[in-house]
Amino acid sequence: MVPFEYEAPGTIDEAIALLAKHRDEAKVLAGGQSLVPLLNYWLARPRAVLDINRLPLDGVRVEDGRLRLGALTRHATLEDSDAIAQACPVLAEAAALIGNVRVRALGTLGGSLAHADPAAELPMAIVALDARLTLQGRDGRRTVPAGEFFRGYLTTALEPVELLTEVDVPVTRGMGHAVEEFARRLGDFALVAVTVLMGLDRAGRVDEARVAFAGVAPTPIRAPGAEDMLRGHEPTAERLSRAATVARDSLAPESDAFVSAAYRKHLAGVLARRALARAMTRAVESACASA
Repeated sequence: MVPFEYEAPGTIDEAIALLAKHRDEAKVLAGGQSLVPLLNYWLARPRAVLDINRLPLDGVRVEDGRLRLGALTRHATLEDSDAIAQACPVLAEAAALIGNVRVRALGTLGGSLAHADPAAELPMAIVALDARLTLQGRDGRRTVPAGEFFRGYLTTALEPVELLTEVDVPVTRGMGHAVEEFARRLGDFALVAVTVLMGLDRAGRVDEARVAFAGVAPTPIRAPGAEDMLRGHEPTAERLSRAATVARDSLAPESDAFVSAAYRKHLAGVLARRALARAMTRAVESACASA
C-alpha cells in the first residue's frame, strides 16, 4: 500500500474543505469495501484518504412519501431495517445479494453508488427506483437523478470537491418487486442482474413498471421498451414473456474474460422473466391484501 495522509473530518464542511485542498489526489473512505482493495493492489495511489465515518450521514427516515437514506447507511441496515422493509423492500432484497455478511456489515450505500461498478446491485436498484442523490460541495447542495448520476464505467457525476450525502427513493408500498441475478460464485459481482418493480390498478392492469439491468453495459440501465409493453395491460404470462424478450433484445452487452456477449444476453432474458413473474405475484398479493 502506498503511504498517504489520513484525515478524519468531524463535519461535512470540514470534509468539503479537505476535498477542495486535495481535489483529485483525495479518496473518500466510507466502508472501505472498494477503496481498500484498490489501495492494497496499488490501483489507487491517493495523496490523502478522507475517512468520513464520523460524519452524521447514517440516518433512515420516511418523509413526504420518500425514504431518505444517509450515504453512510450500511448494507446490513438496508437488509435488516423494518422501516426500509416496509417503505421500499426491493432495497433489502438487493442488499442481501451483496458479497457476504462481513462486506454487508461495513459497506455503505453511498460507497457503492460512488464506486459505480456496473455489475453492482445497489446502483441498479436505485436506477429502477428513480432515486435522487444529494451531492454537497463548496457552492451548496444539488440533486441528481439516479439515471444521470452514472456516466460510465466506474464514473459518476460527482465532482472532485463534492460528497454524496443522501439518497432518497419513493416509498413503493403496495408494488411488487424482485431482484434476480446470476454470479459465478455466491457473493461475487453478478454476471447479470435485473430489478423489477410493478404496480397494479384496481382492474388488475399494470399501472407502473420498471425494469433495470446490471452487468450488461458500462452503467446500470433501464429497459423502457419492456416497461411500455407492460403498462396498461393485464400481466398475463404471455405479456410478461414478451416484455422479457423486448428487454433482452434491447441490450448490447460485450464479451469479457468470463462469458460471451451472447451468453450474457441470454441470461438477461431468463432473469427478466423470473423477476417479472415474481414481481407480478407480489403485486397481486398486495392488491388482494388491501382490497
